[in-house]
Amino acid sequence: MAGRADDSDSEIVGINVTPLVDITLVLLIIFMVTARLIAQSGLSMDLPKAATGAEVQTVFSVSLAADGRVLVDSTQVANDDAIAPLARGAREKNPELRAVIKADSSVNHGRVIHVLDLLKTAGIAKIAFAVTPTAPAPSK
Repeated sequence: MAGRADDSDSEIVGINVTPLVDITLVLLIIFMVTARLIAQSGLSMDLPKAATGAEVQTVFSVSLAADGRVLVDSTQVANDDAIAPLARGAREKNPELRAVIKADSSVNHGRVIHVLDLLKTAGIAKIAFAVTPTAPAPSK
């Protein structure tokens, strides 16, 4: 028998680790496959985190209404291009600033991309899109 000396009554002189390695590799493969499935089920968003007792994060909120109004931190601004100087000023105060774009579902895609571009040129790298969660569809 592997791992034993010639005499059957003697002590074990070696440990067979092959089954342990096999089980570890199988568990690793299962973990890799399930991690990929879990990662694909959600939207890729950079959402702000909060913890009790920690410092409060500053969020630069941009709301795009269907009627053309633009709100920056709940204050109405003239147009989309007025976002850039406000974003630059807010980023100078807080280099770790995060931006959240809230756009009505009927807002033109090009307008959302334009606002995204304005935020990126202002130096804000952490940008999230606000969504309203929906109930999951019932399975058949």
